[in-house]
Amino acid sequence: MTDPQPQPATVLPAPAVRRSAATDLALIASFAALVAVCAVLPAIPVGGAVPITLQTFGVALTGLVLGPRRGFLAMLLYVAVGLAGLPVLSGATGGLGVLAGASAGYLLAFPLAAAVAGAGSVLARRAAGRWQVPALFAAATAGSLLVVHPLGIAVMGWRLGLSATEALTAGAVFLPGDVLKNVLAAVVAAAVLRAFPELRRR
Repeated sequence: MTDPQPQPATVLPAPAVRRSAATDLALIASFAALVAVCAVLPAIPVGGAVPITLQTFGVALTGLVLGPRRGFLAMLLYVAVGLAGLPVLSGATGGLGVLAGASAGYLLAFPLAAAVAGAGSVLARRAAGRWQVPALFAAATAGSLLVVHPLGIAVMGWRLGLSATEALTAGAVFLPGDVLKNVLAAVVAAAVLRAFPELRRR
């Protein structure tokens, strides 16, 4: 009686959880790098203490595309790397010294703003067709109005010794620019989610 022939070894696929974690890490790092690029581009002076940069565009886009959890982690990574000393913050600066500046509140608001925009994005992705971009814009604007501006204006007023009215007036300068950046973020996010439907499902 002959011995049974040995069967070829079966190659098992890599666990889906491992692939998912690697993808998440790659996306988090990529979007943190994207915001760093937006930050080092030349700022647009508006005559106030805090110039307009593309950082908030990157923050909104991060939340809209990655969702609340990964968006929060991407911006937390970005802020941590900047505070650690790498020149990835506005104006190619870095280090803990930026926390003494008038713009510190805007920077510290980024992780939570991305989470708020991401939470709104989860709902916006269910919108049909032509309503998706307006829904994504609303999600990005929620992150701006509920987190970035209140915290940014509060810290700016404190650092510069402004009254509440003066701080609100100074902060209002950035609202028109933020509206335009949120529109752009919504359009880009909708295109990315259409091109990569896996992001929509995740």
